[in-house]
Amino acid sequence: MSMIALDHHFIDEIIRGNLQEEVFKGQFGLEKENARVDQDGKLALTPHPSVFGDKLDHPYIKTDFSESQIEMITPALNSTDEAYHFLETLHDIVTLELQDEYLWTSSNPPVLPSEEKIPIAKMNDPKEDHYRVQLAEKYGRKKQLLSGIHFNFSFRDSLLIRLHQKLGQTVSYQEFKDGMYLKVARNILRYRWLLIYLTGASPVFDKTYIERCVHLSNHLDEESHYFPYMNSLRNSTCGYRNEKPYYVSFNSVKDYVRDIRQFIANKQLLSAKELYSSLRLKTAKGEDMLAELIEHGVEYLELRMIDLNPLSKIGIRHDTLQFIHLFIVFSLFLQDEPLDLEEQKQAHDNVDLLLSEGIHAKIQMDHTTVSMEALALEILDSMMELLNILKPGDTKDQQVIEQEKKRILNPQTSYAAIVKSEIEKSSFSAYHLNQAKLYKKLSMEVGYQFAGYEDFELSTQLLLKAAIKRGIRFDILDREENFIRLQTDTQVEYVKQATKTSLDSYSTVLIMENKIVTKEVLRANGIRVPNGEAYGNIEEAMSAFENYLGKQIVIKPKSTNFGLGITIFTGEFSIEDYRKAFEMAFEYDRTVLLEEFMTGKEYRFLVMGDEVVGILHRVPANVIGDGLHTIVQLIHEKNKDPLRGKGYKTPLERIQLGDAEALFLKGQGKSAEDIPASGEIVYLRENSNISTGGDSIDYTDEIPDSYKQLAVRSARAAGATICGVDMMIDDYQNEATPHNYSVIEINFNPAIHIHCYPYQGKNRKADDKILDLLFEAKR
Repeated sequence: MSMIALDHHFIDEIIRGNLQEEVFKGQFGLEKENARVDQDGKLALTPHPSVFGDKLDHPYIKTDFSESQIEMITPALNSTDEAYHFLETLHDIVTLELQDEYLWTSSNPPVLPSEEKIPIAKMNDPKEDHYRVQLAEKYGRKKQLLSGIHFNFSFRDSLLIRLHQKLGQTVSYQEFKDGMYLKVARNILRYRWLLIYLTGASPVFDKTYIERCVHLSNHLDEESHYFPYMNSLRNSTCGYRNEKPYYVSFNSVKDYVRDIRQFIANKQLLSAKELYSSLRLKTAKGEDMLAELIEHGVEYLELRMIDLNPLSKIGIRHDTLQFIHLFIVFSLFLQDEPLDLEEQKQAHDNVDLLLSEGIHAKIQMDHTTVSMEALALEILDSMMELLNILKPGDTKDQQVIEQEKKRILNPQTSYAAIVKSEIEKSSFSAYHLNQAKLYKKLSMEVGYQFAGYEDFELSTQLLLKAAIKRGIRFDILDREENFIRLQTDTQVEYVKQATKTSLDSYSTVLIMENKIVTKEVLRANGIRVPNGEAYGNIEEAMSAFENYLGKQIVIKPKSTNFGLGITIFTGEFSIEDYRKAFEMAFEYDRTVLLEEFMTGKEYRFLVMGDEVVGILHRVPANVIGDGLHTIVQLIHEKNKDPLRGKGYKTPLERIQLGDAEALFLKGQGKSAEDIPASGEIVYLRENSNISTGGDSIDYTDEIPDSYKQLAVRSARAAGATICGVDMMIDDYQNEATPHNYSVIEINFNPAIHIHCYPYQGKNRKADDKILDLLFEAKR
């Protein structure tokens, strides 16, 4: 006899309304707590990092109960994929700001000091501070350090509106919507033991945890304790629970609110937040959440039983999120049955039974005794049946369910079993500290990336991450154009490609965009610039060929950026080479400049406001010979560096082998098939732009202030707040004179990522400086 009954009438209505795809869509949000630990795996007793600003008002990064416990919160997003990647980025941001600390990878606390030494979070809000003190007195500080992940979900309003029109016209829309969420909530609560089993990953805890639980447990070693079948300490009697079970009605929102208010009135709960239920009904934030629920109804569900998974860098796997989502949708399609007090108690007892006896435990279901394993398999089979009806042929979701089914059939493959097995090789503390160190290393390797936004230019990714760090909200206005909106409670800023902002006027951009005008403006302000001529067509340029024979010259488009269309001749060149250089330049502009080649080395000065934020020497694209491989093969090998990519989405660009590179090799008497000697440096371009495969070396601390002052003067001459000043310097160890430097360009849209992640040197935090100028300077 089947224990699980799908609501086939509801399924038929979904199909008749052609809502099969819509029912799987929604809004997804994640909240994650991690304890911070020191290098020995002990609870960090340092304050919440000040770099994240106000921990009460920050939309993304807060503190939880303890000053040592950091909380990361994603906004509501359109898919589990987006929520996963946003949480990954939050995790990376926090990790990289922790200096000598780490994010603890277990839901169970790390090595703890005595109760009184665990720091309670100071929120600078008397009400919030008092609430935390009361929790500490009531439950003890150690228990409050249990951490986990909350999964927030809402169906799309468009789905609920259409369902209301089809099925619920006898009640108001709010009543109908509440009814849908309450149905899902009841079914999740009834079968939450399955989610706890499949997401449980905290089977072992440290001897410094609550003495009562340590005393009752077994131990793997002197430090590491466990209960035989317990896969989630956090969900157990030793975990994140109230002093006793508080059952509230899920029959209606009014009943739910009434019961919670009664517990508060009887002083059993301090507030609605203290109800540590596996699931909460939620609405928009307000001073009084319960009043908001009555007025506006349920806006989303919050699932609170999910452990941090030490097997994942961010504490949860993407396929776990997919499964939880499928389970929520499945709960909507189950027969709607009441969840009275006795059934709530039974559901609560089922969790305890799972955690004390394991997946083979026997439970009562419809007056029948059944093993949890058998019922779990039936639930998963019913989920697969529903998928085959609503999404026939969708193998992706089916694979997720099949994978969870294997965890039921093979308990040794559960997350908790794997974690326990790994801990047995060392200890609870050593295992989780090693995981934390590994994950910090992984975060550092991709610190320049905004996960899920890799299609953006890298400079924009960095600016968005800097905004998140400060608690500045953002919206994507035009993804293809890298056009974003940054917003605080008091200010809105529109930014394109990271450095095109309201700080620079349109006329300033036009000055910098036009190289002829740039030179005249700089020359008029006493800045040395190269001499040259402008040509409007190739015939005019070719007629001047004889004038430049034997000279060192640069040919480039009048209006260019990223070093495109530029050719530099420092040695002999033929008339064919000369023509080819102009042809390439004319591909980017109707006017091409021919300028004298300025001696010295080229440096990029990043000017922001009245200061030079960073200085880079950009080494032209090059390879180093090994006496074995051709230039083509060496380029291929160098391009394997994960920091190299295409389209300004990585700190370095891949080296190309196109016409410009072939022409430059020809000028050296080489070809791409040559085999350079071991240690021989072969340059593939004269121009040193990172965008053409060059290497970036930071010189900010080496270049004298006299050159920095010239760069700032150049920016001021054009009226620029943010710009890149390209300067040739004969020898930077000598102070600037009127004759030993030349400003060859000012760039209106300078890439900031090359200063944040140089090939050699330190991060100059140019992303933070943009936000300083946009928000702090305008206060």
